[in-house]
Amino acid sequence: MVTTITDGVKISVETIYQDEHSNPANEHYMFAYRIDIENLSAHAIQLMRRKWFIFDSNGTVREVEGEGVVGVQPVIESGDSYSYVSGCNLKTDIGSMRGNYTMHNLVLEKSFKVNIPEFQLIVPYKLN
Repeated sequence: MVTTITDGVKISVETIYQDEHSNPANEHYMFAYRIDIENLSAHAIQLMRRKWFIFDSNGTVREVEGEGVVGVQPVIESGDSYSYVSGCNLKTDIGSMRGNYTMHNLVLEKSFKVNIPEFQLIVPYKLN
């Protein structure tokens, strides 16, 4: 698990290779990731947008951005957390992701960016 804190928002990421949804013979490697977002700040925040940079070990870089996460723009009260699971496919058996969330402070009425730490996407047999 990797973790980072930006402006009072703690982001933790866990990954798991999805062998049953992968097809290495066709260069299709599927990974799931779980993100835990903990609001350590004094104010309620809302996750408005996400932006991802996805890296394959063959040099391919993809950018993905959009509103919210998994179809929602969650409000996270001070001291609370929000978790979700999503997925990513790669054409190689090693890659990584990093990115940021655009959050909105609901009390101060201002937006700010929160870093998502870079995390590795590696099929288990590559770790032997």
